[in-house]
Amino acid sequence: MHITNLLSQYFGKFAKKEFPKPIQKCINQAYKKFMKLDLQEFKNAKHYKSLNELFTRELIIKRDIDSAKNIFISPTDSLITECGKLENDTALQIKGMKYSVEELLTYYCRDNFSKVENGEFMNFYLSPKDYHRYHAPVNFKLKKLIHVPGKLYPVNLKYLNKEFELFVQNERVVLECEKDGKLFYMVFVGALNVGQMVFEFEPKVETNKDTKEIKVYTYEDIEISKGDCLGYFKMGSTVVMIWEKDFVVLEDVINQNVRFGQKIAKY
Repeated sequence: MHITNLLSQYFGKFAKKEFPKPIQKCINQAYKKFMKLDLQEFKNAKHYKSLNELFTRELIIKRDIDSAKNIFISPTDSLITECGKLENDTALQIKGMKYSVEELLTYYCRDNFSKVENGEFMNFYLSPKDYHRYHAPVNFKLKKLIHVPGKLYPVNLKYLNKEFELFVQNERVVLECEKDGKLFYMVFVGALNVGQMVFEFEPKVETNKDTKEIKVYTYEDIEISKGDCLGYFKMGSTVVMIWEKDFVVLEDVINQNVRFGQKIAKY
């Protein structure tokens, strides 16, 4: 097991432990202060029984989303570190640092490689202070889930600038999605201290385990509505979205912070 995975497992055990209330309250308040959490849409920090509960907090104030049928909304609260058009199958993790979409999606998506060539992509970086749940960006039909074990390097800006093909090296979960006969992918990338990536529709997925086996799940009848919660990161991480060619026009949001529910593309 890589050292980053081991460290993440230890941190995950600490984060899910429920300490006595006075101690847990101090832990939560310290984390809130250190990370400068904005909890206006959430419960007060003292109400969470563990750090994991605080990390994976649910909104208690319903978020407004752009409900127009031809709009993709941001699935997360995050920083857009890169976005644009693929050069054949090549995307950017950050300016000057490339990665292969085919390697990211794996052999199990090979039938669709030609569709995403010269398509569009967008990278969403969730910092430790962000809301950690991820949502459906549009109404879609879920076709496939692929769980790819890997390392758990940090995915912050420092590492994006120095570690080649970081997203391809790290553990990830790939969702293959269909909208009105068009294809798009959502790739959820693990990172240091991400104890788990949880998917509410697929409890069999267990991330950050000592395994090298790629697991593939296929679906026939899962329809997901825009804004539905898909799951959550147990700590900050990254989502990559990839659209087939001539499907969407992206908003100009590079290097901007976006919020779940905000328009990021139209089709």
